[in-house]
Amino acid sequence: MKIYHAKLFVLAIGLSVFFALIPDVFAEKALRQKTGFLVLAPDRGFLGNREIESLFETFRKDYPAALALVGSNYNGVESEYAAYITRAIRTLKEDGATEIAVLPLFLSGADPVLKKVRPHFAAYAAGMPVHWTAALSESHLSAQILLDRVSGKSRNPEQEHVVILGMGAMNEVDEAALRADLEKLAAYVQRYRPFQSVEIGIYYHRRADAALKEAKNQAVDDLVIRSAAKKGHAIVAPFFIGPKFDNRMSMMHWVSRKFQAYDLDFVDQEIMPHPNLLLWLKKAANAFLPPSEKETGVVIMPHGATQPYNDVVARVIAPLKSRYRIEMAYGMGDPALIQQAVSRLEAEGIRRIVFVRMYSLSTQMKPLTDYILGLTNTPPPARSEGDAPPEQIRSAALFTAFGGYEENPAIAEILHERIRDISQAPSNETVILVSHGAGGDEADARWLERMEGHAERIRRLAKPAFRAIKTATLREDWPEKREAAVMQLKEMIEAGRQNGRVLLISNRLYGAGPYERFLAEVGLKKGEHYEMNGQGFAPHPILTRWLEAGIARAFQHFHREDLKTASAAVSK
Repeated sequence: MKIYHAKLFVLAIGLSVFFALIPDVFAEKALRQKTGFLVLAPDRGFLGNREIESLFETFRKDYPAALALVGSNYNGVESEYAAYITRAIRTLKEDGATEIAVLPLFLSGADPVLKKVRPHFAAYAAGMPVHWTAALSESHLSAQILLDRVSGKSRNPEQEHVVILGMGAMNEVDEAALRADLEKLAAYVQRYRPFQSVEIGIYYHRRADAALKEAKNQAVDDLVIRSAAKKGHAIVAPFFIGPKFDNRMSMMHWVSRKFQAYDLDFVDQEIMPHPNLLLWLKKAANAFLPPSEKETGVVIMPHGATQPYNDVVARVIAPLKSRYRIEMAYGMGDPALIQQAVSRLEAEGIRRIVFVRMYSLSTQMKPLTDYILGLTNTPPPARSEGDAPPEQIRSAALFTAFGGYEENPAIAEILHERIRDISQAPSNETVILVSHGAGGDEADARWLERMEGHAERIRRLAKPAFRAIKTATLREDWPEKREAAVMQLKEMIEAGRQNGRVLLISNRLYGAGPYERFLAEVGLKKGEHYEMNGQGFAPHPILTRWLEAGIARAFQHFHREDLKTASAAVSK
């Protein structure tokens, strides 16, 4: 047995050394490999290119980057635009880059110009590994730009007709692909603004077949005119990164003049400029930078309540603040509070953020906060019928998240301590673990299953054994479910009293919530019918260790994602 324990000890030491060395391995990799960022953007003419250059110069302050413009007449490595790409790659090489990440500043990956350039990159890169990030339309940050544009003109969405205008198709295949991307963005907008109708028109490029272009562009004009004639309010939103030689010689000016005589609101800003474009560039670039602990922060979201509750949570977190940059976002997934916490971290140079749902189960608040953080594009179920989804945050940071402190088996040790604090004669005592519970029957059953796991571990810890250990949820926030749950708990208490004392133990982060009040309403009084330890789990070192272990795992997740990104590099 001693040999067995010695082997386990050696294994544990080996694993700890392995995980401790992982950051050093990645640091060594970072020294060997440096990513240079090539921002590939459409040639828009004098004024439009100034907008691109202004955006790029801000981006370049924090990232090793070069800019290459490419126009619609690009025709391969012999094109006049090839010189811009070659020069940009040379700049990155001279800056020490050993691989290239191309950030295509195009709305759609189906953009005809982008599709022409991409196959030729192997010739420019000369063997250097090349990463390609997705175009703008794949990010909710671009959908937010469209939402901002149309919301600025909207007054009563239920009575409004929106036409979103794209541009650049050379043929019907291009048109279908560009339309599909705009449809995704339009669907996002409709989550937040329930417009009566949203339609999409795609203008063809000036170099497209003349007859096809004339017919297709006339169809888009007709679509706008029909929308203006409908009952209600019409909004026309051009959404493209188009030519802009000066304020009059621009695609936006050309489109707006078409409809001056019609009763509609014309959005006079296209995609650029907008703050989200810089966030998009930074977020895309951050995925290729080696993780750094000093550039990784933590946002912790406990439920939060009164100051005593918050103070206890602060005591749990306090030992970690000397190691991690931590911000708090108390509440039930408040997008504004989460945005503020994230923005404070980003203002200090944080590029990766661990988000902690400090809730009992890992599933609690996950659909909501994953959506807010942009970890998923699937909106959470509406809290009330007709509610719009929560706003997604605007951030360049990369996120990973975890939650569910009650899924830590060591929680049973805290509960055992709370029981011992009020226990007198275990063999004559019935212990009942009482928790908040869930509204849905399936979710509540999962919660009870987790508590049964605690109860089983307490049975193994308890010497001498308690007469019985039971579990109950009160389903506090759902009156139609709570009444039956309280009566079931009352029956447990009365049955336990027939054979000795009944000990109620608060199975929640802090305090005992409304347990005493609910039981008083059915005739059971604390001290007369039961004893209760209403402290809850916190504060306790086990909770602090749960947080620390979860944050450490999240850091390793970032390291693994960095390795995955590096292995996905392709030479083209």
